[in-house]
Parts: sequence; C-alpha cells; structure tokens
Amino acid sequence: MEDLFVDFTLSILRLNKLVQKIKTFEIEKFGLKPIHVLCGYYLNKNPQGLTAKELSELTLEDKAAISRALKMMQEKGYVIYDPNRRNSTIKLTEEGKQFTNVICTRAEKAVAAGSMDFTEAERIFFYRSLGVINENLRTYYKELIKNEK
Repeated sequence: MEDLFVDFTLSILRLNKLVQKIKTFEIEKFGLKPIHVLCGYYLNKNPQGLTAKELSELTLEDKAAISRALKMMQEKGYVIYDPNRRNSTIKLTEEGKQFTNVICTRAEKAVAAGSMDFTEAERIFFYRSLGVINENLRTYYKELIKNEK
C-alpha cells in the first residue's frame, strides 16, 4: 500500500514539475510566466471573452494571481479589458491571438510527446482513468472535510 501511495504521489508531482518546466521554457520567450499559458489557452478557446472570475475557475488559480497575470498580458498588448470595472470581459487582441496560437501549437506538441508510445485506445483510457482518479479523490476529500465537522 505504501509503495502505491509513494509511486502515485511522486509520479503526479514529477509530472506537474515537468509540465511547469515546459510551460516556463515555452512562455519565457514572450516575457511571461507559466500562469499565462492557461490564461491564453482559455481566452483563445473563448473568443467572446471571459471574466477574471471565469479564468480563475478554469485555471484553478486564485483571483489575485489571475489579476496580476492579466495586468502583465495587457501591458504586453495581448489582452484588452477594463481592470477598474468589475466583471470586465477580457478578450485577446490580434497580437494575443498570434501569441496563443503559438502556445497552443507548442502545447499540442508537448502532449503528443508525452503520449507518443500510447495507442489511441491507451491514450483515451489513460485520460479517462486520470479523470476518474481525480473525481474519486475529490469525493474522498469532501467526505474527510464533512466528517471533520
């Protein structure tokens, strides 16, 4: 049991650290930070725009970190929004669309590299399994919290 816990935990931690390193490597060329990768990704996928709150929920980042990230993206000309207006809609500029297209292409290459030895069926099974583990642990955590009260 202990070995499974250690193997699982360390594998997830290593994977997260590698993803962060890749994001850092790819994004620093633009003078940005890893948090900007998912911000750009979600803004690219939502051309109608998103609010800071929506970005915070999608990226799992706290709202203060998203606010700082958006400010930097605006300074670089990648997004447009009114930071003084509550629930302002954030949209990509044309330069921001070019930036996110590059980032999305590089992200696809990273994902392909990570799963290159998988068959399509294995890849689907892996991501489904990861989703199930995530949901099961979320339920377990909620039960822990509920039973603590």
